[in-house]
Amino acid sequence: MRTWTAQRTVSCTPSIIARALTEPDAIRSWAPVDFDLDGLPGDRLEAGVQARVSGRLAGRDVGFDVDVQRADHRGLSLVASGPIDIDVDYRLRKVPEGSEVEAEVSVGRGKGLGGRILAQATGALLAAGALDKAVGRIGEAVG
Repeated sequence: MRTWTAQRTVSCTPSIIARALTEPDAIRSWAPVDFDLDGLPGDRLEAGVQARVSGRLAGRDVGFDVDVQRADHRGLSLVASGPIDIDVDYRLRKVPEGSEVEAEVSVGRGKGLGGRILAQATGALLAAGALDKAVGRIGEAVG
């Protein structure tokens, strides 16, 4: 797996940022790709929830089974399994200026030729700054 990271200080509390990380409409405002979310039992991501995410990535329709491992004032962690596996971890920490947001996204090699191509395209998107931009948009969404 390859891993990308981003970090930013945002002038609000971790619980406000946590809402932006867990409410689907808020996520759409900062996520680097458009998506549809199916099978969410409530109105937000919560620990233990499993859902289906679909969208377009690298010009292809893709779908992922998402397993939310943590969703609280400390951040959001989830694993998305599909043609590629993606581990996502947003950590929140209170600092004197507000909150520090640390994001880490790891992308697996992909399954089959299509998965490997998708993994390379996703890696290129992240290397071009998509994660940095997403973390910046989180700050704008809550600021």
